[in-house]
Amino acid sequence: PLRVGVALTDLFTGVYATSAILAALEVRNRTGAGQHIDMALLDVGMAILANQAAGFLNTGKVPQRQGNSHPSLAPYQDFPTQDGSMLLAIGNDGQFARFCEAAGQAQWASDPRYASNALRVKNRETLIHAMEAVTRTRTTAAWVALLEDKAVPCGPINHIGQAFDDAQVQARGLKLNQPLAPAGRAQTAIESIATVASPLRLTATPPVLRNPPPLLGEHTDEVLAGLGLDAAAIATLRATGVV
Repeated sequence: PLRVGVALTDLFTGVYATSAILAALEVRNRTGAGQHIDMALLDVGMAILANQAAGFLNTGKVPQRQGNSHPSLAPYQDFPTQDGSMLLAIGNDGQFARFCEAAGQAQWASDPRYASNALRVKNRETLIHAMEAVTRTRTTAAWVALLEDKAVPCGPINHIGQAFDDAQVQARGLKLNQPLAPAGRAQTAIESIATVASPLRLTATPPVLRNPPPLLGEHTDEVLAGLGLDAAAIATLRATGVV
């Protein structure tokens, strides 16, 4: 067993919670009544099983591990290239035919073993083996360039550094630098911190990042004051090294 690289269920629960809150607000606008929202990580973890859950619930068959391939589409997975790996996401017969033509293997599209998606899934093993021998003959960039105008989904498999260097990621402004020491904040040795931009793009009310992450202890006085301590009590805590 391997864990997912990020806290996927936690993040999805936040997204689902946002949808639930918006739904509750809409109901309140119509009825004037509020309601309690119960969000559980377990519920969300089961819900995002999506097609795998639907397949099991309706057939009783437990999905098995299959790496990066797709359970109901082929070829739809990673492939080795001359200098690394790429992802091909061929979802229909037209895309497969165009890939075969571009790759110099037009005969695959009319091969009775691969003429339809159902057949390609059935004969996945021989197809993928043959394709891997061909995909190794070009670099990842060469494959992407070859297929880009053929409407065949193909892309590099990037590490995070390469992802942030991607031209489209840069064009979308997905990396933000927030100053750590604006007016009214203590000066620090680090002038700014990099964060990921919000993926929400609203034309009239775009998201605004008003404040960078707080410095260590930056809001201690405010927090303690909120707990009922006055200035003298806070000063005593500081003088005695408690905070």
